[in-house]
Amino acid sequence: MNLNITLAIVIITCLVSVPAFSSQKMIDDLIFYPPSIYRRNQWYRFFTCGFIHADWMHLAFNMIALYSFGNYIEDAFTQIFGGMGKLLYLILYITSLFFCLLPTYLKHRDNAYYRSLGASGAVSAIVFAFILLFPTEKVGIIFLPGLPGFIFGILYLVISSVLANRGGSHINHSAHIWGAVYGIIFTIIAAFVLTPYNLPQLFLQQVQNYLSSF
Repeated sequence: MNLNITLAIVIITCLVSVPAFSSQKMIDDLIFYPPSIYRRNQWYRFFTCGFIHADWMHLAFNMIALYSFGNYIEDAFTQIFGGMGKLLYLILYITSLFFCLLPTYLKHRDNAYYRSLGASGAVSAIVFAFILLFPTEKVGIIFLPGLPGFIFGILYLVISSVLANRGGSHINHSAHIWGAVYGIIFTIIAAFVLTPYNLPQLFLQQVQNYLSSF
């Protein structure tokens, strides 16, 4: 039986998130809370916060996006990296939970009022790994229509940067940005070390071929 890592992550996340909707204790124990990491060394919060969500809409949006893009990346990693593909895909997802929140931690480690939850940063890593590998495929979400991936990625990062600088939102836009950056860097480095693929070059070739078709 061929294990579907993406589906497994979605199921586990739902199994943790749904009970947490009605359990403040679960939320408090698992949420990303920088002072507890800084003062109590509760580093696990970098990872556990990605398995809880604010509400059904938050959970559904992240899991639909993860399932939609994750299956493509899981298959692509299997083709690129062979037998190591699924393991590398899982490592990408798990480590992105940490790295997407590292800048937030450094900024808010003494902020007793800051809390964050959700898999959005890790999902951004998967989406931007998809954009790196398939830059001309159409990508879209609620506030951006279906656009070629490389155009969507630029707009997404610009909008997220503006919203992050503006502040005043309950959404951690910084995690979206750094998750996206990490997804690209991880995939490029893994391909450079383990395969003959030059992913930046392949990305530029696909974009150039797309633009020359007009």
